[in-house]
Amino acid sequence: MSVILRSEEGKLLLLSKGADSVMFERLAKNGREFEEQTKEHINEYADAGLRTLLLAYRELDEEEYNEFNVEFTEAKNSLSADREEMIEEVAEKIERDLILLGATAVEDKLQNGVPECIDKLAQAGIKIWVLTGDKMETAINIGFACSLLRQGMKQIVISSETPESKALEKVGDKSAIAVAFKANVLRQINEGKKLLTTSSENSEALALIIDGKSLFCALEDDVKDLFLELALGCASVICCRSSPKQKALVTRLVKVKTGTTTLAIGDGANDVGMLQEADIGIGISGIEGMQAVMSSDIAIAQFRYLERLLLVHGHWCYRRISTMICYFFYKNIAFGFTLFFFEAYASFSGQVAYNDWYLSLYNVFFTSLPVIALGVFDQDVTAKLCLKFPLLYQEGVQNVLFSWFRILGWSFNGVLSATLIFFFCIRAMEHQAFRKGGEVVGLEILGTTMYTCVVWVVNCQMALSINYFTYIQHLFIWGGIIFWYIFLLAYGAMDPNISTTAYQVFVEACAPAPFFWLLTVFVLISSLIPYFTYASIQLRFFPMYHQMIQWIRNDGQSNDLEYCHMVRQRSLRPTTVGFTARFEATSKRFEEKPEGH
Repeated sequence: MSVILRSEEGKLLLLSKGADSVMFERLAKNGREFEEQTKEHINEYADAGLRTLLLAYRELDEEEYNEFNVEFTEAKNSLSADREEMIEEVAEKIERDLILLGATAVEDKLQNGVPECIDKLAQAGIKIWVLTGDKMETAINIGFACSLLRQGMKQIVISSETPESKALEKVGDKSAIAVAFKANVLRQINEGKKLLTTSSENSEALALIIDGKSLFCALEDDVKDLFLELALGCASVICCRSSPKQKALVTRLVKVKTGTTTLAIGDGANDVGMLQEADIGIGISGIEGMQAVMSSDIAIAQFRYLERLLLVHGHWCYRRISTMICYFFYKNIAFGFTLFFFEAYASFSGQVAYNDWYLSLYNVFFTSLPVIALGVFDQDVTAKLCLKFPLLYQEGVQNVLFSWFRILGWSFNGVLSATLIFFFCIRAMEHQAFRKGGEVVGLEILGTTMYTCVVWVVNCQMALSINYFTYIQHLFIWGGIIFWYIFLLAYGAMDPNISTTAYQVFVEACAPAPFFWLLTVFVLISSLIPYFTYASIQLRFFPMYHQMIQWIRNDGQSNDLEYCHMVRQRSLRPTTVGFTARFEATSKRFEEKPEGH
């Protein structure tokens, strides 16, 4: 980043700061007086975990400045798609022949809870990449501090600081340097892939560390597939000295090539492109400004809040939405197929089984509010257990609750409920008499009875599907059923020209008949038995991970460390990053240590 100002003496000065990998290339031959000493200092700073920057300047003459100002204004006011590239090209023309001033080092401590958060995310099966503008030594220290790297993990380092590249830089042939540098990066990637094959046979964890210059070549069209294959095979990936554009390109590469959902999190203006490129961008509000927050989908105050955002609210939201959509399929299929069966029963005469207002209000008042309550309040496990068993998050990644099998299962349940409701009502009411005159069942009584059964069945089905009841859910489920009877009384009391077939049907025909109430109870129980049977068998013999954790909660064993460890091991994949992996690796080395040492 550079600024141009005029000094008190009237001189035009260009003041520039940036990463050492970029700034050293832009120094003039007579501006490298302290280059070697500065390199030693910034390496010492980086080893200490400090963030480093180089400072340089140059004097500008009026003609050069005026020419730059015209070109920069044109690029800045451009409306073309490559506006940013035009601005960068103009800036590069003037950010050259700089004179080195020195270096700065700033301590940037990790926020509280970052290592623990990364450990939980790793246990949840989330792959974590670090894209940073820091120097490689600083990034490696941060990687160890936050448990992305650990002792014993093999590091594949792809660096531009090789003897071959340094020798070519002294020659000064830019075209030869570019070709040789790309070949060198490609060679390092191929060597890393060989290590990847060896480590997979020996079950060793690998970490990929690449600097900004090498990343520039690795993201070229003919190399990026090889780079991505190597990166996906490593447990940890750290991209150092990455520019904002490179961060966005890496995010796009992973998103497009793998088809997975990507989440980017950052706190500075350099992270804006990455946040916008990812499927989900999370900005951290802090001392570096609000640019990241303003460009993100979600804003949080600290990195550690990501743990609860994903593992708790992410799991809850996935479950709520999945169950809600499946239930929508179920309740509308159950309702619609009773109409279809009646049409077939009536020889497709076009006669509708239900009153027009019954049809209109089904999804508005009688069955809609329980679904909304499910999508807002339901919890299969508590927040504490979500954090204690991070692998619950994998149910969403693997789409356990919204697979085609589950959708078709709910659809089949809807067809089965509709079949039982229709045929039980038809057969049971064929020879029944209603009203004082002993009238046989008519369309209005049959339709009202079937509709009553549908309302009861779909609402009670919802009650069986809910894991966490609140007063609001009780109000919506049982209130929907009660409101149906209130509607029958009010609507049936209206003028026959308004209520049509529903006129006094509940007061005069259905309510006084014990058979109406007995049939409703019988159909309700019969329709819920198949689901209850399936759920019981599945829970007993094929439990899902969240159901195993529900056992722990219901049996009061959530504080039993041995039992909780057993449940974890039953479904948990071994992790290679985070506190847990570091502890297990240390324990393993201790156990394998020969006696007498």
